[in-house]
Amino acid sequence: MNTTHTTLDLALCQTNFEAHVLLSSWEQSQASAAIAVFLGRMRGQSLQGETLQAMELEHYPGMCEAQLQQMATSQSAAHAVDAVLLRHRVGTVLPGEALVLLAVAAPRRGAAQRCCQELLEAIKHEAPFWKKEITAAGSCRWVEGNTPF
Repeated sequence: MNTTHTTLDLALCQTNFEAHVLLSSWEQSQASAAIAVFLGRMRGQSLQGETLQAMELEHYPGMCEAQLQQMATSQSAAHAVDAVLLRHRVGTVLPGEALVLLAVAAPRRGAAQRCCQELLEAIKHEAPFWKKEITAAGSCRWVEGNTPF
């Protein structure tokens, strides 16, 4: 597999997206033997057990997209995958809404799975996103660190 031909389809979304529709359309254009998928939805409870009403997801425009591109390019090359699909929400996200969709197409399952997991962890730990949880009681709290693996 020539990594210079890896197709990257990356975007930040201000509004809710239909993950399964998006994935189905993308998947039809892939000839790869393996596709690994991660779909993350906004949880309804904080790590402290409080009911969440919403989350505000802020990012550094321009820098965030460039960093996502660099991470996807690097991980794609490291695992010799054919294609990557990434959608990540920004703005107000409600419980149950899709927060991140990541799909990786590769010639073999191992490469697809490893790339998907490593790219997801890189995004969670390195991308310039800031999360503010808004509880049902009306309090707000910036999320420090990352959620447990």
